[in-house]
Amino acid sequence: MSTPEPVRVRDEDRVRWIVLDRPESKNGLTVEVNGKLKAAVQEGAERRDVRALVLTGANGNFCSGLDLKAAMQSGQGPNVEKDARDYFHGLIRAIRACGKPVVGLVDGAAAGFGCDLALACDIRIGTERTRFGEVFVKRGLMPDGGGTWTLPRLVGIGKALELMFTGDMIDADEALRLGLVNRRYPTPDAERETHAFAKKLAAGAPLVHAKVKAAVYAAFAGDLDSALDRELAGQLELLRSKDFFEGITAFFQKRDPDFKGE
Repeated sequence: MSTPEPVRVRDEDRVRWIVLDRPESKNGLTVEVNGKLKAAVQEGAERRDVRALVLTGANGNFCSGLDLKAAMQSGQGPNVEKDARDYFHGLIRAIRACGKPVVGLVDGAAAGFGCDLALACDIRIGTERTRFGEVFVKRGLMPDGGGTWTLPRLVGIGKALELMFTGDMIDADEALRLGLVNRRYPTPDAERETHAFAKKLAAGAPLVHAKVKAAVYAAFAGDLDSALDRELAGQLELLRSKDFFEGITAFFQKRDPDFKGE
């Protein structure tokens, strides 16, 4: 029997699905797997026929974080720092650098680096099986997938520190209450509803999505004046785009716009 691909990619309705499928480790990560995930995100970012991305896990798990068993078998070796920067941090940076909406469908547990991976997505959708946990402290470690940056911005400093200090897992109800997931669907409906949502995003204006995403994340590191300047610069570019004229024309013709990303 052939070994299934640990990362499956399919493009449908201008939506790229990236599915982590390693049931033996509850979708644990290795350097090789992260390289495949990173490549799938970067390729989706470059393709004009892809307008939105969905990152998820198969078999009722999102991602258990680093595959500790595989890591122990391979040994740390001399390239730990380089591998972390290139493949683990590289994956997080690829998601953030992608100028298209990245949706995380978190069906099941997102633990350790898997939690940070979910937090790196622009929007998260959950099910009744969704669970989040910054469990690093239970292994004598700290978050290393950007969680110290993303989590406080989503839930506030106090709650973020509580979750990182304790390593406690939070369930679907708490995740929704805290805003870690934007919306939640029953498990049998989650893939269909997530695809419908991503398809709606894919019908939007791609130039606008790219500008908005870049501006929102850049605003975290700047002040209001910088944000206003960034918004104006982006708006002036968009005013010269074909998509802007399409949007105005569609408004007056009382139809849905057909944006081309031009």
